[in-house]
Amino acid sequence: MSKRFLKYTARFTIGFLSLITFYFLLAFTLSRISVNNKASNSEDITIYIMTNGIHTDIVVPSKNSLQDWTREIKYSHTLAADSSYNYLAFGWGDKKFYLETPEFSDLKISTALRAISGLSESAMHITFYKTVVEDQHCKKLHISKAQYQQLVEYISASFSKDQNGNFIHIKTSIHYDQTDAFYEAIGSYSILKTCNTWANNGLKASNQKACLWTIFDTPIFQKYK
Repeated sequence: MSKRFLKYTARFTIGFLSLITFYFLLAFTLSRISVNNKASNSEDITIYIMTNGIHTDIVVPSKNSLQDWTREIKYSHTLAADSSYNYLAFGWGDKKFYLETPEFSDLKISTALRAISGLSESAMHITFYKTVVEDQHCKKLHISKAQYQQLVEYISASFSKDQNGNFIHIKTSIHYDQTDAFYEAIGSYSILKTCNTWANNGLKASNQKACLWTIFDTPIFQKYK
């Protein structure tokens, strides 16, 4: 009995490790394949992609002639409640992870396992900025009005909405800083769709350079070196 148990345990371990290896190999390979490499851009609107080293945000003007995000995303939903902020960063992710893990030291194994399983709800994390400075963690993109409209439609479609079609603000005491807020979102975080996958899909939707598929932030930013 013990030999049979060890035999099945060994097979399971080998199979599990093989799946993990295949997953990361697939992620590496598909993230190196670029899409929209020859996209033609005008300089109508400036947006940014920003990373903290793990998670990618898409940063856009808080309001312009095409879209006024502040009609739905209220300054008053932030602790600062300051209407002088000019940019808005959007990040999609696991709701429980966002609200229970403001620092990685707060991460629980149960939260991580639930997040990668695709069984939990998602949320949009919104952060206002007065200015955005381009550096190794933040890249500037110039796009056309038509491309920006495509991006607006993609981001808007990621929000859950109430019966009146309004974004649903998550009332919570959790804030990462003075200028952020959370909203209900559509979809579930999983090993196949991460925060970076969401951002990468936003770039693809607006005809910007992107990975064929990625779960990490680094391959996205490699397209904009």
